[in-house]
Amino acid sequence: MKNDKSIPRGSAPIAVARTGVANLASVRAAFARLGRVTAPASDPVAFARAPLAVLPGVGAFGPAMDALRASELDLAVRERVEAGRPTLAICLGFQLLLEGSEEAPGVPGLGLVPGVARRFGAGVPIPQLGWNRVVPDAGSGVGLVEEGWACFANSYRLGSGEAALARAAGWRPASAEYGGAFVATLERGPSLACQFHPELSGAWGAALLRRWLERADAAVATARGTELEGRWPTAAAGGAR
Repeated sequence: MKNDKSIPRGSAPIAVARTGVANLASVRAAFARLGRVTAPASDPVAFARAPLAVLPGVGAFGPAMDALRASELDLAVRERVEAGRPTLAICLGFQLLLEGSEEAPGVPGLGLVPGVARRFGAGVPIPQLGWNRVVPDAGSGVGLVEEGWACFANSYRLGSGEAALARAAGWRPASAEYGGAFVATLERGPSLACQFHPELSGAWGAALLRRWLERADAAVATARGTELEGRWPTAAAGGAR
């Protein structure tokens, strides 16, 4: 994907991973309301090179990981996040960053966040569908996520007990309560993972997306000022798996 330095910062399309297990329309519409252009991406090199990228997800963990690996988008996502390039993961996309999920025993996730997604326990309706309050963890400092109401649709989650592992890996968590506390968001630099759907979370979700865009644009501007010809490091197509 060519970076044209004549394009004003923030106007380059946001790459949205085309995995076959996500509804791209709501994500693209949310960014359009913020004045930003999106472009579906299925090529791993183009996705890895994009200034900003989104990993959406709706459906089951196993088929989603199969789809990512079939297109080698798994390599692109892993490279982006490890390199600190602006990346947003939504709902199932959040869980794909983990080591795995009880939903698909034996299927490894991307392993970018320590921990396993586990099914909500007995005593609450499953899936969780609707609004729930997101609260940044005390003492985590000022981040992208502010306290507010978000729209969830999930049967599996990263438990609060594993938040310490994510924090040790450099991720800043925020939590919600549903049959006990669980991790609602994780952020690290310009990467943000949301267990909920920010694109469906009204004004609060739109404000979160706007803050992510501002941080992501700043990261892109910094990279363009320090890298030759303003290019991100490129992905090696078909690299070692």
